[in-house]
Amino acid sequence: MGYNVAIDGPAGAGKSTIAKLVAKEKGYIYVDTGAMYRALAVHFLECGIRPEDTLGIVGACKDADVSIKYQDNVQQVYLNGKNVTSRLREESVGNMASVSSAVPEVREKLLELQRGLARSEDVIMDGRDIGTNILPDADVKIYLTASVATRAKRRYDELREKGIECDYNEIARDIEERDRRDMSRETAPLKQAEDAVLVDSSEMTIEEVVKEIIRHCR
Repeated sequence: MGYNVAIDGPAGAGKSTIAKLVAKEKGYIYVDTGAMYRALAVHFLECGIRPEDTLGIVGACKDADVSIKYQDNVQQVYLNGKNVTSRLREESVGNMASVSSAVPEVREKLLELQRGLARSEDVIMDGRDIGTNILPDADVKIYLTASVATRAKRRYDELREKGIECDYNEIARDIEERDRRDMSRETAPLKQAEDAVLVDSSEMTIEEVVKEIIRHCR
């Protein structure tokens, strides 16, 4: 049986960054569930499906195959054999993933792959419902969060560094809306598991967050 670490939390809390660093430090396999949902979102967008078209999303699931591979210790995400890693951080993809991930058929599409990895390997997995739904028996559960202002500023700085024009207030509004949507959806809503450790990174450095999570791992 694998040793499992689950990190949940809202959009922009730094889950992926932290999970990758912990995985490297501890020798775990990092399973980026968000990347899997974003890859499916790329598929839906390429099919010309709008976020509100639930029937279209359900139908398109049948034609999508998502896999994760590691090249030089760097995660690469493939959609139907094509590397789509470079597209995963697009705003339109993130918004589609947030909406489509609430569709039960989308979650079922990826659930078994995620659990299968966890059964056979030592993994760290981040997302919205890892500790509450995907890996309810995880050895360590973390709920990583930060204030909306902090998350919006991080995203704003990230986009500006890439030379992308953006508006801080618009980013903050998008984050608040995504939080509301993720927390209120009927299927596997975002919430802190009862046995999860709460880590608020608003006033913490990346190094401090990594150290705090590793403290709870074997």
